[in-house]
Amino acid sequence: MFNYYLKLGWLSIRANPLLSTLMVLAIAIGIGASMTIITVNYAMSGNPIPHKSDQLFYVQLDSWDPNDTDEDSEPPDQVTYTDAMNLIEADRAYRQVASNRSGLVLEPENPDERPFTVDTRNTFADFFPMFDTPFLYGGGWDSSADDGLEHVTVLSRELNERVFGGEDSVGRSVRLNGMDFRVVGVLDEWLPMPKFYDVTNGAFDPSEELYIPFNVAIEYELPRNGNTNCWKRPEGEGFEAFLASECVWIQFWAELRDETEKREYMDFLNAYTEQQKALGRFGRPRDNRLSDVMEWMEAEQVVEDDARVMMGLSLLFLVVCLLNTIGLLLAKFMRKSGDISVRRALGASKRDVFTQHMIESGLIGLGGGLVGLGLTWLGLRGIHALFGEYVEHLVHLDGMMVLAAIALAVVSALAAGLYPTWQACRIMPASQLKTQ
Repeated sequence: MFNYYLKLGWLSIRANPLLSTLMVLAIAIGIGASMTIITVNYAMSGNPIPHKSDQLFYVQLDSWDPNDTDEDSEPPDQVTYTDAMNLIEADRAYRQVASNRSGLVLEPENPDERPFTVDTRNTFADFFPMFDTPFLYGGGWDSSADDGLEHVTVLSRELNERVFGGEDSVGRSVRLNGMDFRVVGVLDEWLPMPKFYDVTNGAFDPSEELYIPFNVAIEYELPRNGNTNCWKRPEGEGFEAFLASECVWIQFWAELRDETEKREYMDFLNAYTEQQKALGRFGRPRDNRLSDVMEWMEAEQVVEDDARVMMGLSLLFLVVCLLNTIGLLLAKFMRKSGDISVRRALGASKRDVFTQHMIESGLIGLGGGLVGLGLTWLGLRGIHALFGEYVEHLVHLDGMMVLAAIALAVVSALAAGLYPTWQACRIMPASQLKTQ
């Protein structure tokens, strides 16, 4: 029977091409507008590392101004160099990473090519296994390279293609800020979205092009990019005074595999805070925090309220389009009152009539979904044209979003078809047949 109803629905759609086209377009426009915004929000708010996001914890220590008595004041979203190094040396987590954003000048081997700046991350060896970075060639460095201040580096796939033509560059050297660094690994395509490990410096920025040991960056006073916040001036001048200051500029993550490790690590942080209080630091009430990936992104409001409002408005626009579809479906089904009456007189039940017209509504929704996918693609291309490469990684339709668009269109059409179909089922065959 289902195939029979499909055939009846298709014949009905073909019998009224203009009206059917208007309904398909009404649904398509609503789907196109809503799915454009939904796709961007999906990319912005998705879980970037779902298989272990509940094991990765962002560390916050409240080392901020003791004179700030605002009850709603939050602990800093980064840590000081002093605290980062103390936590690293304590080594109380299964894995731990302190890192910050930087920018170095790469000098190509070819003297005819001009040097260029590469977006860099200063980090520790645990960064790569902790965040499950995929490698095309080689791998990350080990902890001995951190301790021994070895000049090693990991390149992104794109940078490796630019510098070495995409070849296996492990063992070769790149010159950065006048120093030679040995390539130990080349990342494969890696674009966590959002860039959860450093939302303070751009949650939707691309991943860095190059990675070097954090301790090497400190040893040679390499440049720092990103956010730096201080509640008081460093006591003295120069880089050493800055390192000893209360300025926060480092992101710190700990990998804790279960609740026991999390509880023990929090106990350690609390004990560390009390120790620092005894040394005259941490003048505010203790407020240490461990936030897993999704909690941290929510706390940092990675998906802005404006984006949520835009998604709500787009869904409201879809509702308006569906209201128009309801009116068109009602007009279409009422025009078929004679055909419906004949079917009822020949023995079709109200259930049969209901099923037939709901399947027809679903077919219209399917057509609207397919056309809506095209409009969604155009909408995403428009956003890309407007904002450029900055949003390129946010404006892609993946398989999940394609299925969501089709499903939303069909479900919306079925919902829109409920009232017109109910009205069609109420048609009295006798009154209609008398007029034939």
